[in-house]
Amino acid sequence: MVRPTPVVDLDLAREHGLSDDEWERILGILGRAPTFPELGIFSVMWSEHCSYKSSRCHLKTLPTSAEHVLQGPGENAGAVAIGDGLAVIFKIESHNHPSFVEPRQGAATGVGGILRDIFTMGARPIASLDSLRFGPIEDPRHRHLLRGVVDGIGGYGNAVGVATVGGEVSFHPCYRGNILVNAFNVGIVEADRIFLAKAGGVGNPVIYVGSKTGRDGIHGASLLASAEFDDPTESKRPTVQVGDPFTEKCLIEACLEAMRTDAIIGIQDMGAAGLTCSSFEMASRAGTGIEMDLDRVPQRERNMTPYELLLSESQERMLLVARAGEEGRVREIFERWDLDVAVVGRVTGDGRMKVRWHGETVVDIPVDPVAESAPMYDRPRREPGDLRIRQRLETTSIAPEDDPQAALEALLDSPNLGSKAWVYRQYDQLVQGNTVLAPGGDAALVRIKREDGTPTRKALALAVDCNSRWCWIDPYGGTIAAVAEAARNVACTGARPLAVTNCLNFGNPEKPEIMWQLAEAIRGLGDACRALGTPVISGNVSLYNETAGQPIHPTPTIAMVGLLEPWERFAVSHFPEAGLDVVLLGETRDEIGGSEWLALRRGIEAGLPPRVDLDAELRLERLLADAVARGLVRSAHDVSDGGFAVALAECSFTGPAGLCVGARVELPGGLRPEVVLFGESTGRVITTTRDPRALVALARELGVPARRIGETGGDSLHVEREGGGELLHASVAALRSVWSRALPRRMED
Repeated sequence: MVRPTPVVDLDLAREHGLSDDEWERILGILGRAPTFPELGIFSVMWSEHCSYKSSRCHLKTLPTSAEHVLQGPGENAGAVAIGDGLAVIFKIESHNHPSFVEPRQGAATGVGGILRDIFTMGARPIASLDSLRFGPIEDPRHRHLLRGVVDGIGGYGNAVGVATVGGEVSFHPCYRGNILVNAFNVGIVEADRIFLAKAGGVGNPVIYVGSKTGRDGIHGASLLASAEFDDPTESKRPTVQVGDPFTEKCLIEACLEAMRTDAIIGIQDMGAAGLTCSSFEMASRAGTGIEMDLDRVPQRERNMTPYELLLSESQERMLLVARAGEEGRVREIFERWDLDVAVVGRVTGDGRMKVRWHGETVVDIPVDPVAESAPMYDRPRREPGDLRIRQRLETTSIAPEDDPQAALEALLDSPNLGSKAWVYRQYDQLVQGNTVLAPGGDAALVRIKREDGTPTRKALALAVDCNSRWCWIDPYGGTIAAVAEAARNVACTGARPLAVTNCLNFGNPEKPEIMWQLAEAIRGLGDACRALGTPVISGNVSLYNETAGQPIHPTPTIAMVGLLEPWERFAVSHFPEAGLDVVLLGETRDEIGGSEWLALRRGIEAGLPPRVDLDAELRLERLLADAVARGLVRSAHDVSDGGFAVALAECSFTGPAGLCVGARVELPGGLRPEVVLFGESTGRVITTTRDPRALVALARELGVPARRIGETGGDSLHVEREGGGELLHASVAALRSVWSRALPRRMED
């Protein structure tokens, strides 16, 4: 049955998420009203999700280049040289709205999409991380969402054979209406074999490979990912894409095999906006055009229209441009992997996209105005009216902590600070055999092998971080803190931080207060990355994360990649044995604002978060790399959420199963007990060593405050003030029991 084509007018354009000004701009570009498929193309390509129209003018201020950067933002992923002719490819992406609609498939296809971004560049994916945020775990709906998301990530990643080696999970009421699912992946490639998404060479064939096209995910980019959730938009939610990890595995191997030939000119994942986005972006980057025949697109459903074929977001599909005459070789490779393959068009030199359907031209529009020259807005910005109230904190009015042990147990039992083993035990952490440090520590550590399996002496340290409460109170400072913590976590393994990818999760940018948050976060991201020498090489912006006018907290998720060589010389995050000296690096300041203790024990989310000294952070990173390389540091764990007491407890029981190592430490006086134990001053790391004098001397040489505070051993944690006076005494086994049950006991129903 042939469905009638809608009348294309301003009202229909509005239904597609286009503004009145954008409609007028389309009429000016075409000199006529668009066809229905053309309207669909403009709506997805000019959507927030695809065009970054609210953030581009700010993203341009970020540092994106350095001597080791081979490819910065603008491609499927970024690339950094790591020596010996190798490069690391990595990126983080969001799949927030689909995961809220259908958690298992939304999260699974998020993993599949980020994998394709990596192997599209010619790299073999070797490790994944994720950053997950939910509403209160006491809410049955969010326990359901957590189960579904974890099942989707594990099911897809495990089946496709890529280890999930780290990440973060947190809970807050601000995510009640919009959960966040951010997926990160990293791959390895020969530095001279990086592929780009360009449709080069007039006359070269454009080839569709992978799964057949269905109707799933239509308008996922424009109406699902680029609009708030509220009553009027509920009916517009499209079907969420359905992923098939086994097809993805075949697609990985087939693409990498094809890339080892000289047949491939360019290649692009059909992700958001599907065939439309991949074809327009490839042509725009190369300055070419494409002629395409939709009759040749492999289809799994009957009577699909040109509009549906162009906008479908069916998974496990790629678009590639091959050298003329190599079509047969490409076809043979993909058919051998049991994948669909079809020549659907050719590259032209006229800079236009021309699409035919049953012999009729249904699309004839210039490429660049749709892709490269999409609208860009410098939206109004205004500091939130209650910001100064959030930042105000009268510490003298806060009741002191009269039971530090009970406070520590409460923090370890909280969903945010308790063990996340319930989550990561559902993931394959060891597949491919590269994992050195698995989830549960400061950063994951993954050995690097060449494509032929030859091992190297190198490893990648991977971490993902963001304290969204801090970013809500101070978007600029909170984002700086996220970058610093990610770098510090990587450095705790002994690795040298290399570069950053980011996922900027915010509310509706059309609201000046939200746009101010986003602009401030990007400013903080740029300042931090410049100071630490870690350029931003890729990223993602996810906006409109709000429901019924209630936005999420600003959540600029930072993923940091570091290099360790040789990989055998690394530090763990737990106390490895008794009899080691404990040395604290960094300074504890009188800071309690924005802390987990303040929120959990006093019900207050206010006060400026701890300040970040980026110069001190850089010195700390260099000290850790040097000290680990010299064998001075056996373990290193950064002090972050929950403060010193939580970090010390984690050091004592987060090692191999059954290993519990206590410690007796003495801390300086002068500050209130809750500040000493639970304040979250940045730039601090708890280390262990056999040679405290040498470590302290090296620290002083590099300008890092350091002092021996105690030694490991026993079955309890004992914290005293200098000169006497007990602050805390607790059984390690008892603390571990509380911490390990934090999530499982809440997920039992």
